[in-house]
Amino acid sequence: MCCADADLERELEARTGRAWSVKSAPLAHPDGSPYQCHPDRTGRPRGTQSVTLAVAGTDTRFDVHPLTSPPWGPRRYALCTADRAFCTTHLSSGMRNDDRQKGAPYRRTQLRELLKLGADVVGGDLNLMPRAAAIAYKGRNECDPRNRWTYVTRKRKID
Repeated sequence: MCCADADLERELEARTGRAWSVKSAPLAHPDGSPYQCHPDRTGRPRGTQSVTLAVAGTDTRFDVHPLTSPPWGPRRYALCTADRAFCTTHLSSGMRNDDRQKGAPYRRTQLRELLKLGADVVGGDLNLMPRAAAIAYKGRNECDPRNRWTYVTRKRKID
């Protein structure tokens, strides 16, 4: 467990009074080096971009599943509990520096791979537009009862 995972686990346990298991899967550049987050507003580094899953309970086992990633972009993963009750990920954004081909084929492939894992609950930063969101929601319910977009500009997306 990395120190950030241990810190989060301690914080969750202190706030809730129950045990937690936490695991992170850091994104990496094609050469294997850590994929750093953009600096904060003051220019300070914020660490390595990761997907993190926290589950109430002790000794939860986790598995990291590589997702098909663009050869020029960060390696992306799905992080799941070993029983695949829960999975989280951060799919390619569809931006030029990440999934620069028309139709964001890597994000679409990653979504198919994530859903193929068969998790009961899927979450994370899915970067989905309305058409792709319909595929992700087939046979599933939205956890947010407000049923709204999480990010709205010229293009809407669901995270």
